Amino acid sequence: MGDDSQKVKRVPHLPWMRNPVDIDQFEERPLGFLPSLDPRLKEALQKMGIQSLFPVQVAVWQETIGPGAFERDICVNSPTGSGKTLAYALPIVQMLAHRKIRCLRALVVLPTRDLALQVKEVFSAIAPAVGLRVGLAVGQSSIADEISELIERPKLGSCSPFDPEDVYMELQTAVDILVATPGRLMDHINMTKGFSLEHLCYLVVDETDRLLREAYQSWLPNVIQLTQSNDQTCHATSIHVIPGSLTTIRRCGVEKGFKGKVYPRFVKMILSATLTQDPSKISQLDLHHPLLLTSGDKRYKLPKRLESFKLVCRSKLKPLYLVALLQTLGAEKSIVFTSSVESTHRLSTLLKFFGELPFKISEYSRRQCQPVRSKKLKAFREGKTQVLIATDAMTRGMDVEGIRNVINYDMPAFVKTYIHRAGRTARAGQSGRCFTLMRKDEVKRFNKLLEKADNNSCIIHSLPTDSVESLRPLYSSALEKLKEHEQSWTARKSRISFKSVRASKRKIVQKK
Repeated sequence: MGDDSQKVKRVPHLPWMRNPVDIDQFEERPLGFLPSLDPRLKEALQKMGIQSLFPVQVAVWQETIGPGAFERDICVNSPTGSGKTLAYALPIVQMLAHRKIRCLRALVVLPTRDLALQVKEVFSAIAPAVGLRVGLAVGQSSIADEISELIERPKLGSCSPFDPEDVYMELQTAVDILVATPGRLMDHINMTKGFSLEHLCYLVVDETDRLLREAYQSWLPNVIQLTQSNDQTCHATSIHVIPGSLTTIRRCGVEKGFKGKVYPRFVKMILSATLTQDPSKISQLDLHHPLLLTSGDKRYKLPKRLESFKLVCRSKLKPLYLVALLQTLGAEKSIVFTSSVESTHRLSTLLKFFGELPFKISEYSRRQCQPVRSKKLKAFREGKTQVLIATDAMTRGMDVEGIRNVINYDMPAFVKTYIHRAGRTARAGQSGRCFTLMRKDEVKRFNKLLEKADNNSCIIHSLPTDSVESLRPLYSSALEKLKEHEQSWTARKSRISFKSVRASKRKIVQKK
């Protein structure tokens, strides 16, 4: 028998995951040395301030535009902030640069509106340089407004000969690339006339583990079905409509706008900092001869220039420790993560009752509507707000330049959560720090969590006793104000509820 103390290395269930391409073997490469890069895209990247590509971007380029030539579906497991968005955006735009007929050829699906908006900005910075249009479907505006942006009627000359197919081609897609959230994507698939995935060449599933974990109206099986070639339509001249849907199945005949050329292979790209190894989840993607690109031999990996600290404190005094820590950090841009929407709101309200602090605080959670969240995020990006108190909705892929510190006010329960939270800093080769507040009895569990992330260098961070104790009077006053605020809010809700009940009863009596 072997030594029980010796740890058994976990082997991925899927054979193709056992021999990945190591991203760490690639080096940052100047744009001038990137083979086959379209000069127009090079110029667009330089306008963005990009002079070279990061290792993950070089690795994906090699497997798509380089020798790999998109022959396999691409799976990327790379740390947060490593540059995954541009890693897939650049080769897709390069491949579509010479398309003459406008059709929806690339679809990027993301779990949240905020993340989709961010990814759309990346595509919009490079796609117009080669004549491509980028659309957005996230429910930020009304579906009618989105339809006007995504669908257009073809301009026909007054003497154009009648073509029976014009009946079907009356409406057509106005974009080449669509960035979408699953719910709004399904709305367009089921209800929008002229919206079709028939000519789709590329499907990107960003933040794959989250999108596979949540059903989102069964968007994935629907998209997979609609993009599969239908043998019965291989040589058809008419478009077949699926019952209950206005979207056509992808055909395997001649590609639109390219006489005599068959449809290209439908390519899938999946990406995450914590890519699942569960065969039952991965199989949903129906991948073609997939290739895994990952950083090192560890499943979970933190940014290279991240420093991790643990701050042990008494549970009842945690807000004091947080304020004392933020005061030592000064005006540095910081995100504070809590475990729930309620905790985020309560903590941000409490801190505002502390009075004049040397930094401005803002709340960011699903409690707020999308326009409010966008406004808060913009102020944080511009440095008008120094501290953002957020839920884990902020952890997935959100890229805000200049975040120096991440603070886990509530210790994360899972290593994946820690990875995504910590990944808001130390991005794109920059340095950053992650502080985790915890009780003494939580230290052992936290250390075990970090072992999974191959991080044994998390040291204890201490605060001067007087910096904490000096805040006690302010803390007591803030707690009293919070209590009064919550009582006032509860009373107000009760009054509103009572008035609503009385109004309902009045309507019932009137009807009688």
